[in-house]
Amino acid sequence: MAHACHDRLVVLSGRGSVVVREWTGPAGAPVLLLLHGVALDVDTNWSLAADALAARYRVLAIDLRGHGTGLPVSGTFRLEDCADDVAAVLLTLGTGPVIPVGFSIGGMVAQLLWRRHRDLVAGLVLCSTARNVTGSPLERLLAMAMPWAVVTASWFAPFSPVGTDAIAGPLLDVSLAPAQRRAAVAQMRRVPLATALDAMRAACSFSSHLWIGGVDVPTAVLVTRHDRIVAPQRQRRLAAAVPGAVVVEIDGDHGVFLADPTGFAEGLRQACAAVTLPVAPTSSTAA
Repeated sequence: MAHACHDRLVVLSGRGSVVVREWTGPAGAPVLLLLHGVALDVDTNWSLAADALAARYRVLAIDLRGHGTGLPVSGTFRLEDCADDVAAVLLTLGTGPVIPVGFSIGGMVAQLLWRRHRDLVAGLVLCSTARNVTGSPLERLLAMAMPWAVVTASWFAPFSPVGTDAIAGPLLDVSLAPAQRRAAVAQMRRVPLATALDAMRAACSFSSHLWIGGVDVPTAVLVTRHDRIVAPQRQRRLAAAVPGAVVVEIDGDHGVFLADPTGFAEGLRQACAAVTLPVAPTSSTAA
């Protein structure tokens, strides 16, 4: 059964306006806040799973700055700014503490939301994400090159046929049906290339190693077993670093939310249940 869904324009003092999508869910249900990955938006990352979650939760979702209907980027793209944007939305709506559900770079924003605004976080669900993504020599080399790519894209994007889809398209599963890939790639192209590259640079610079062990709210980590973008072992290390974190594993690559929406939704359901039930198991695995 489909659940009611609507968009509302929320004016944030000193920041601008952002569109918040809401699936109402049962009265008094815990509140989930969905945070998407780089070069994506609410529709692409979450629309196929959010309705399933709304059977048990009030579900909110917003586009990160520079993406979709999110706030504009002013200067450098910073994950900390994204976390503060989220906090401003929650305070304006008066939601009280919520459970951020962050995918990939959205999972990094969720971690920062806990660190910077702990009173707004009741739990964490971290999907296909990590404490950092720049450990190997090759990854460090790419991270060092990223700032130059951002500057180049800013200068030459108006004259170049290369769009964000050419950079972010490889994030999608190779098994996607042609129509699904075309729709996702069309959305990616709407994100300015310089913004997408700068967001990737921010992800390459992110590290929560020094503080993620202090997380004091129920946490679940949804691991995508065949992920080519965020190595599964990095996802598992994130889970191991958070005291008492529940691990839910699903088969799928980084674009599992499109390639296998049913499996993704079931993994999310288990992960969210693990942080909202009175007693959570120490480990869980979804086939």
